[in-house]
Amino acid sequence: MGKKIKILYVDDENINIKLFEIGFSRTYTVLTANNPIKGLEILSNHDDIDIVFSDMDMPFFNGVQFIQEAKKIHPNIKYYILSGFEKNAEMQKALDENIMLNYFKKPINHNEIELVIEKSIAVLD
Repeated sequence: MGKKIKILYVDDENINIKLFEIGFSRTYTVLTANNPIKGLEILSNHDDIDIVFSDMDMPFFNGVQFIQEAKKIHPNIKYYILSGFEKNAEMQKALDENIMLNYFKKPINHNEIELVIEKSIAVLD
């Protein structure tokens, strides 16, 4: 494998950001944002992000709205939602319309997320 996969994780709860960093920063380059506005700023300044994981319930706008805006900047990134809540109609619609690729319930299953990242890497290579 060539370059190290770069992941952006957007979540308004610092504990979730720390847990994500601890779980994935040894294997991947992990960038984080504590709100969707900062997430869009990071995306605007980086052309090499491969995967984005976003919380659903955040200030300013929710995860689906964030992904819709992010796709205007980088339409080819693989986008996923992580949420402490059950999948709702808005998330299902985003899945049906390929706005995001999948939804994962918190607390996250590290192995499940790792598998998704590895599948994304296989597509990228």
